[in-house]
Amino acid sequence: MDGKAAPNGVATIEDRILRITGYYGYYPGYSSQKSASRSSVIQCKPGGNCPSRHRGMTRQLSPLSVAGDSAAPILELQNRSPSGICRHSRVERQSRSEEGTQTHTESSSQEAEGQTRCQSCTSTFLKLIWRFLIILSVSSSWVGTTQFVKITYETFDCPFFMTWFSTNWNIMVFPIYYSGHLATAQEKQSPIKKIRECSRIFGEDGLTLKLFLKRTAPFSILWTLTNYLYLLALKKLTATDVSALFCCNKAFVFLLSWIVLKDRFMGARIVAAIMAITGIVMMAYADGFQGDSIIGVAYAVGSASTSALYKVLFKMFLGSANFGEAAHFVSTLGFFNLIFISVTPIILYFTKVEYWSPFSAVPWGYLCGVAGLWLAFNILVNVGVVLTYPILISIGTVLSVPGNAAVDLLKHKMIFSVVRLGATIIICIGFLLMLLPEEWDEITLRFINSLKEKKSEDHADDITDSSVHTRSRSRANGTVSIPLA
Repeated sequence: MDGKAAPNGVATIEDRILRITGYYGYYPGYSSQKSASRSSVIQCKPGGNCPSRHRGMTRQLSPLSVAGDSAAPILELQNRSPSGICRHSRVERQSRSEEGTQTHTESSSQEAEGQTRCQSCTSTFLKLIWRFLIILSVSSSWVGTTQFVKITYETFDCPFFMTWFSTNWNIMVFPIYYSGHLATAQEKQSPIKKIRECSRIFGEDGLTLKLFLKRTAPFSILWTLTNYLYLLALKKLTATDVSALFCCNKAFVFLLSWIVLKDRFMGARIVAAIMAITGIVMMAYADGFQGDSIIGVAYAVGSASTSALYKVLFKMFLGSANFGEAAHFVSTLGFFNLIFISVTPIILYFTKVEYWSPFSAVPWGYLCGVAGLWLAFNILVNVGVVLTYPILISIGTVLSVPGNAAVDLLKHKMIFSVVRLGATIIICIGFLLMLLPEEWDEITLRFINSLKEKKSEDHADDITDSSVHTRSRSRANGTVSIPLA
């Protein structure tokens, strides 16, 4: 700061302050020389030669003043690189590199999200295919069993022998399960250990002789009776009618569970049970309540009833079972059938009730086809319940009705009456109503409420967008209007 000398010889206010405070580095003209020194130092560039006047002035200054004055050029030099470029450019390069890194990270995260979505879509698609194949396999095996029985009846009219022969094949269920265990499990178990583990369905002590006779005998009798009545019904009715009437077992299971097991009462399932009974009556009325039709309907309804009783008793005494326990139980039924039920077809043979003259006349190929398809159906039912949802198995069972109808129509040239067709449709609708979950009413109400909330939110968004558009248009015209909501 340059200024003229005051009358008392002090040049500036700074000189006065330094003189009054007694600063030991003070001398007359100190502030003017200090400002000149600063200006010369600031004008000096790095690497350049400073004027000699600056060197002379700094020699006259005290060491403290030199150190204080040289702080400014040192700070300026620190803020510059050796080439004279400001650090600001380096900061800009670092910020640009950070922005590039963030952009690359965002792009990589977007690619990862895309891959995850693709994998989830692929897994969902594979699950849908797997469930569709399970439904198709269950339906096809049941249709094939029914049609093979009809073909076998053309040359071999022995329904109980077919039932006994097919039930013996249940012995292979557990060996098939154990083979799958050896092929897929990481920790493989010996057959004895696996049998002991799966026999816990009979109790903590496993399968004993007493439990074998007590628990297996009633279920084996019900199993044989269900299949035998089903085959008897196929002698009197078409495959479509029998498969439709057998679907009534779902309604009977609900009624028995409601009465015996005290399950929850559901109005929809009561309606389904009424529809099933209505379909049964219509099916019996199709031929005027006479002839083979009414007997066939009685056989089919009896088969559905014993099947329902089997399921309810299984749930009551044995509870729920996994695939291994179910496979062990079905194989146990096969052993019981081979040991204790084998006497029945022998008695029927010698009493000429089910008699075949030459032993070579037995159609073993058709019998093995019936037994193999029945075994496949039982395995698919037990596997499907474990690997998928039980509702899929039920859907596969009810789809056997249109499957058998297609075979009867195309191969056997069957003509369905209006009454039989209506009865079949009513029974199938009742069967589908049985598949509704217990909380179906609450789920439906929540779904309806969610739709209403979504609709109200969309309406509110539309009102907000229209109000913003109206305000912006009004501001452009120079006026402000508030729309009435």
